[in-house]
Amino acid sequence: MPEPEPRGVREVKSAARTVDLLELLAARDSRPVRLRDLAEEMDVPRSSLYALLQTLVTRGWVRTDATGSLYGIGIRALLAGTSYIDSDPRVELVRPFVDEAAETLGETVHFARLDGEDVVYLATRESRQYLRTWSRVGRRMPSHVTALGKALLAERDDDALPADPLRPMTPHTVPDSAALAAQLAEVRSRGYAIEREEGVVGIAGFGFALRYETPAVDAISCSVPVARLTPRHQREIIEVMLAARAGIEGAAPPVTGGSGPDWIQRSRAEAGWVEERVEGRVRHGGGGSPRGA
Repeated sequence: MPEPEPRGVREVKSAARTVDLLELLAARDSRPVRLRDLAEEMDVPRSSLYALLQTLVTRGWVRTDATGSLYGIGIRALLAGTSYIDSDPRVELVRPFVDEAAETLGETVHFARLDGEDVVYLATRESRQYLRTWSRVGRRMPSHVTALGKALLAERDDDALPADPLRPMTPHTVPDSAALAAQLAEVRSRGYAIEREEGVVGIAGFGFALRYETPAVDAISCSVPVARLTPRHQREIIEVMLAARAGIEGAAPPVTGGSGPDWIQRSRAEAGWVEERVEGRVRHGGGGSPRGA
């Protein structure tokens, strides 16, 4: 699903190169990279790239080792990322419902957003029974391997699906776009997505698109170890998560006008809701509100 290009605006080459560099470094996680390898991967002259790297190192967006030969993403990128989460009104709105569902089920509950062909995790409440050694918040996963992603892909036409070959994450990952399309047909019929060990071996997920925008760009999910997933527990997960979705959609002010998400519009519309929640005077609709909200 390629990103739409702005009409009538010529891309600024230097800005595009800077963004490409930062995204490349971010995608490498904890693996630093040499100037030579960066230049080859980006197909740019070493001298130009070196000057850009030094500027970004000075500004804190890129870090380097003591020898100055290895590069990685810098702390300023983290600050920008946390600012995005802190300023997004949907995160503030959804978080109490995520917390309530996780508390009720004793399982991990996520809130994520579709970004191209990936989902990016914006909020997570971990299970009391299983704690990760790392946080998923701010990380991305291919949409086709997660219940979150499948729920959101099902809100779109099949011609918008990720192209083959699909990236495998486990031996259980859906193998190709035809099989994915078949899964999404079931999601549309069922009203929510289920995946078993496609993203992480031993973990199943249940994903629910949040339809306060069309097409939906946000979703919530519950992750549970397959060893704990009895038929009774599965029914409980579906019941609680459907109620959480109804509560979120009932609390979210509608977004009107335009053809896609408008975070400025959302911020203004939801400012009153968030303020009321903080003061303990939440007015809700549809699915109720979480305890203690």
